[in-house]
Amino acid sequence: MVFDPNFFNSGVNNDQSSSSSEEQQNNSLLQYLQQQNPDVLAEIARSISPEAKEIVSQNVQGLIGMLPSEQFQVHVTTDQDNLSTMLASAMMTGYFLRQMEQRMELENRMENTNDPNA
Repeated sequence: MVFDPNFFNSGVNNDQSSSSSEEQQNNSLLQYLQQQNPDVLAEIARSISPEAKEIVSQNVQGLIGMLPSEQFQVHVTTDQDNLSTMLASAMMTGYFLRQMEQRMELENRMENTNDPNA
């Protein structure tokens, strides 16, 4: 899955308050994402490990609730603000997990460097 930088603009309609539009204009991370080349965003999305994808998936499922689809017909309804909050949470979880993966890799390398049997 690739981040769509136009996601936040696609659901905007005249009924929404101008404060939501102002918040988007003041969000420097959103502006930065919208300026990125889609190929760069696709490459970043491909670089996440399967383990991190699984954790992010479980996190999102926990946020929206998880019922077995074979036993329940589940429909999730929300507004754009809540959906964007959930997306931001998933993104932050992904960034956190990537940082922890890098830390783990660094610690493993340091342990191997200090191990005389390695």
